[in-house]
Amino acid sequence: MSNLYEMSIEGARFQRQCGGNLESESETCVNLAAIPGAADAFVLRDTKPEGRGHELRFDATELDAFARAWVRSRELAV
Repeated sequence: MSNLYEMSIEGARFQRQCGGNLESESETCVNLAAIPGAADAFVLRDTKPEGRGHELRFDATELDAFARAWVRSRELAV
């Protein structure tokens, strides 16, 4: 796969994923979107004002591995 950070995210359709502390509209949220035109590539953005403009990009294998490890480490049920 190409360098994910070189891919345009123009037209990406972000979905808000929010946590439980909802003191403000963007306090505990991240935005996640598939990278347009790329198979199984995603961009994750922080919604907090101090994190605005920062993003992480993952292919599906990396994002899935992170999600599985996070669920296990937190002993969460899915």
